[in-house]
Amino acid sequence: MRRDHLRFVSLVAITTAVGWVAWSGNVLLLAVAVAFPALWSLARTRGQAATVSAVYFLAASRGLPQGVASFHSSSLWTGLLLWLVASAAFVIVHSALWTSRAGWRRTARYLAASIAMAIPPFGIVGWAHPISAAGVVFPAWGWWGLGAMTAGLALMTTRYRPAAAIAITGLWLWSAAGWTTPIPPASWQGVDLEFGVSLGRDTSLTRQEALMGLVRLHPPGTTLVLPESALGLWTPTVRRLWEGKLAGTGIVVIAGAAIINESGYDNVLVTTSSHGSDILYRERMPVPGSMWQPWKSLIGDGAGARAHFFANPVVDLGAVKVAPLICYEQLLVWPILQSAFHRADAIVAVGNGWWTAGTSIIEIQRATSAAWARLFDLPLVLSFNT
Repeated sequence: MRRDHLRFVSLVAITTAVGWVAWSGNVLLLAVAVAFPALWSLARTRGQAATVSAVYFLAASRGLPQGVASFHSSSLWTGLLLWLVASAAFVIVHSALWTSRAGWRRTARYLAASIAMAIPPFGIVGWAHPISAAGVVFPAWGWWGLGAMTAGLALMTTRYRPAAAIAITGLWLWSAAGWTTPIPPASWQGVDLEFGVSLGRDTSLTRQEALMGLVRLHPPGTTLVLPESALGLWTPTVRRLWEGKLAGTGIVVIAGAAIINESGYDNVLVTTSSHGSDILYRERMPVPGSMWQPWKSLIGDGAGARAHFFANPVVDLGAVKVAPLICYEQLLVWPILQSAFHRADAIVAVGNGWWTAGTSIIEIQRATSAAWARLFDLPLVLSFNT
């Protein structure tokens, strides 16, 4: 009994370290998450499997309590509660599908859990998915790399896990030795801002002119990407203002904004230039709870952000097919895979992360975006506000 207890404590400690290190915000360390299936499969009871799943997810998402408290201007207890609630889906899926039967049955159960956490409905909170490391281990392999990583994760649940771990580690080290950071397409540039909580909330002419001043510093022919919520509410007045100020610059701006409608609002990316403006992208998956609040429609209060789950996976901007990812979407699996399936030419990832101060959330978003871009060998444009 004492030996079993020590084994379980060691399993929990190692799993905690795996979740902490893999999701630290360093893109190359994402590969450490590959150890999770092995640790899950080494559990001897369903309760142990639930505990292993919980500590991995909680360690990976450790920045959530502080971030939630900052976003809602509430106490840390609110953040801690939402942190535990958010982990429920991951824990329930992995504990329910765990089996004491070793061999192909356990492997099949892990693959089922992995798929469940990658696609809706469970995939809506499918953070910290080990498959996100595919681009770190198999850069530029595309769908073959995704398949190879899936096979590797499956092997980590079998008695062949030592061989699988050695092979994956070798590929990881080879990839790390020649790692190159994805770069934007030619003449594209992401602009990082440090406007804090005021971005998107300060709708004054002074703020709009400040943003326009930053934009006009760039040479003609540049496509600039500004963060989520950069333009605030997108109205005809704001549209005309930007089109007028961009006259004669030859600059195209892609920026985050919000559009209010009768059922709530859309979190969007718009494109604007002297030649006109358009809504480029409507967010597929706003943050559950904070933004996406579907229960409000049941009580007649449609004030939340709308989710366009499988709409606009890619958008056309000139000759480029763009895969947009707004903030929370960068932490999930299905939005980027849907975009890749529709043959995106580039990834544009934006966020408004003022509320993440003191956490590694933005670094994790940057890391996962870079990993997916390297997997599919796509250019990447990043733009965040802090």
